[in-house]
Amino acid sequence: MERNDTGAVKHVDVLIVGAGISGISAAYHLQTRCPDRSYMIVEARAAIGGTWDLFRYPGVRSDSDMFTLGFSFRPWTGGKTIADGESIRTYVEDTARAFGMDRHIHFGVRIDRATWSSAERHWKVEGNGLAGAFAITCSFIDLCAGYYDYAAGHAPVFAGADEFEGAVVHPQHWPADLDYAGKRIVVIGSGATAVTLVPALAATAAHVTMLQRSPSYVVAMPAVDAVATWLRRFLPAGAAYSAIRAKNILSSIVLFAAARRWPAVVKRQITGQVQRALGADYDVSAHFTPTYAPWDQRVCLTPDGDLFASIRKGEASVVTDTIDRFTARGILLTSGQELAADIVVTATGLTIKLAGGIAFAIDGKAIGFAGRLQYRGMMFDGIPNLINTFGYTNASWTLKADLTASYLCRLLNMMRRRELLVAVPINDDEMMARAAFVPFSSGYITRVSASLPVQGQKKPWRLNQNYLLDVIALRTGSLRNRMRFTT
Repeated sequence: MERNDTGAVKHVDVLIVGAGISGISAAYHLQTRCPDRSYMIVEARAAIGGTWDLFRYPGVRSDSDMFTLGFSFRPWTGGKTIADGESIRTYVEDTARAFGMDRHIHFGVRIDRATWSSAERHWKVEGNGLAGAFAITCSFIDLCAGYYDYAAGHAPVFAGADEFEGAVVHPQHWPADLDYAGKRIVVIGSGATAVTLVPALAATAAHVTMLQRSPSYVVAMPAVDAVATWLRRFLPAGAAYSAIRAKNILSSIVLFAAARRWPAVVKRQITGQVQRALGADYDVSAHFTPTYAPWDQRVCLTPDGDLFASIRKGEASVVTDTIDRFTARGILLTSGQELAADIVVTATGLTIKLAGGIAFAIDGKAIGFAGRLQYRGMMFDGIPNLINTFGYTNASWTLKADLTASYLCRLLNMMRRRELLVAVPINDDEMMARAAFVPFSSGYITRVSASLPVQGQKKPWRLNQNYLLDVIALRTGSLRNRMRFTT
């Protein structure tokens, strides 16, 4: 780690952008597998945790089981399989402190631009920090900043919103002092955030209505894994964690494969479960039966069926309709029905923001990611020494983040042994067919599809979305496949 005359760091081998789960995982692997390499973590916010520090809305929790969302190197010891946001944030913070990664974090640093110099064979990274202008050079950049804009969520413009006399709240910016006890609440949306919010709010609100334009798949999952509890009782902590993690990974792979192979069968199973949970008279066809196949969008989880329980008790209800306009007292629907509300929660999704919004350039020429081929789901055609950590959309984010960090360490160690300085993926098949980078029909993806990278139809440009295949490819596969190195 090189420093200038004032003692400030001027160069590191790897600059990690983001101190959430991905960034802390990357740092652990680097200091463990590449102890001769220096690294720094820059975090725009003032705390560790990323997503789990940002979102503070009622009931915020994981939408994946904690035995796979947790780190591979530090077992999740909490009792719940689906954990609340505060517990996850504490787990990430404790992990960073336990292994010393917290000492490498520079908080309040927002990166604006990064320029690769072919002559110097490094990135020059510039931005602003708490002490003013921030500048550093690095051999590699590892982007662990997630995929969405932390500053603002997706907020559609609704006609008449200025006439509404109540409060309008977006989950990404939940006011800490919002009093919703005894209030009538309408939650606009049907994704994971809405499914989480409704039962949490319903516990004290007068009534909560989930207003959705179209349904999502919702699956009940035990908040406590009985098999995990049994394994923990009879096996040492580390062995139990590995066994539970393996079980859950295999289960998710099998379920996803079944959904792709027999979508109609899986659809019937999911909607049948909902029908049994809500009773024979409930209109599951209208409110919980999507038009798309399972896993064309992410499947929502409801721990112990808490959403269904709220509906059965009459504390919550689901309305499937479109919004005509806001009124002073609530929301007027296209059907003519008016939903009375004191508070409207716009759980309308995220705004995609790849690479933390950093402006990239190579030798002074601006480069973008739109239409650019991804390499192994973590690098990009023609861009040197740049890693982009992007987790699974059909499983826990951390699983892919962990494999990405392992791959980076393999790459760095091989390059050190062979005295190589630059690694850049190169596609030599211009006729290869392209496909969407993320094969999802979710609104937050389709809204910005034209600005996203793409994947190819052949390895290593094709996205596996399968942990076992990625284990083989990233932990044991060739590091030279379609990769150009420079000494």
